[in-house]
Amino acid sequence: MGNSTTAPFTRQTGRVVLYSHDTFGLGHLRRSRTVATALTQAGVATNAIILTGSPIAGRFTFPEAVDHVRLPGVKKLSDGSYVSQTTGMDIDETTALRASLIQSAVSQYDPDLLIVDKEPTGFRGELLPTLEDLRTGGKTSVVLGLRDVLDDPDVLAAEWARKGAVTATESFYDEIWVYGLRSVYDPTAGLPLSPETRRRIHWTGYLRREATMPGAPQDGPYILVTPGGGGDGQSMVDLVLSAYEQDPNLSPRAVLVYGPFLSGDVRDDFETRVEALNGRVEAVGFESNIEALFAGAEGVVCMGGYNTFCEVLSFDKRAVIVPRTRPRREQLIRASHAEALRLVRMLDTQREGMTPAAMIAAIRALPDQAKPSEAGAQDLLGGLDQVILRTRHLMNDAVRAAE
Repeated sequence: MGNSTTAPFTRQTGRVVLYSHDTFGLGHLRRSRTVATALTQAGVATNAIILTGSPIAGRFTFPEAVDHVRLPGVKKLSDGSYVSQTTGMDIDETTALRASLIQSAVSQYDPDLLIVDKEPTGFRGELLPTLEDLRTGGKTSVVLGLRDVLDDPDVLAAEWARKGAVTATESFYDEIWVYGLRSVYDPTAGLPLSPETRRRIHWTGYLRREATMPGAPQDGPYILVTPGGGGDGQSMVDLVLSAYEQDPNLSPRAVLVYGPFLSGDVRDDFETRVEALNGRVEAVGFESNIEALFAGAEGVVCMGGYNTFCEVLSFDKRAVIVPRTRPRREQLIRASHAEALRLVRMLDTQREGMTPAAMIAAIRALPDQAKPSEAGAQDLLGGLDQVILRTRHLMNDAVRAAE
């Protein structure tokens, strides 16, 4: 009987998991998708999996090397509490199920890098069992990715203390990536992080966006109106429609993307008003290829979310930002700092007032407004290059540790 040998199982390094809790809106998923796409297309990650609670993750397209796992959904109520979107399960049962799915997926996939978006402990602490496992295993590098602005420093410090987020950041994370620049804003300023942990912070710059697919042909010039996911965009959309209703000569026409979370009777009322404007405003519900609409727009009216702000800078669009102020002041902080740098114009409640007349004036002034590039926006957009660089560094460390 002849001898036979079986080659030992080996695999390439370069597996990345991105955790995105996504209890509301699109921001966390879209940021994670942007990072995963950049890492796989640059070749520093062989493949990537996004763990997301977004109920509409399946409506996005993902590159061939990027996939996603949908976690059971939860919904935030107006009083700040959460309920399960799974019939017959309470929030504690849903959180336990999510935690188990995360732990199992990370264990089976065995990533070289875990990137956690914004929440150091995950939704209601669901990430902690996985972080404990990874600390014991010692193979996977763990990174906390923070957007440029989180909230008012005092509010953020209280929130992180309540969640045990400072302790988790100190204990579990090899690096912290801030997707912005310290010269613009420091989201960690109010947090009691140790000097050692602060030395692990890397300021990447903002995450550049590109139009990877052509958009549908447009009939003439337009401004893009987008409230992001739309769940908190009712006031802004109402203001824009009122502007076009009150000024019949207001131009150019507007292309309004409601976002998937602006729905129900509010959406139906907006649709009736859009129809009455006879083509001066065109509206769609959800656009997975919104980058193409940014690329072709004469200007933008938007809220102040992180991803939208990156698109305004990336496509060098004159923009009027109408920031939300509740439940977080994040958008107001971002917009006010960006306006001070002459990157955008902000519609301010105290200064102009949130009136149709103020919106009419802002839209009419867009052609004379400076573009972000005139204020040095291109110098702010190195985020993906730095993310790739840091990932390559961490991957090389993992290879050296295994040798």
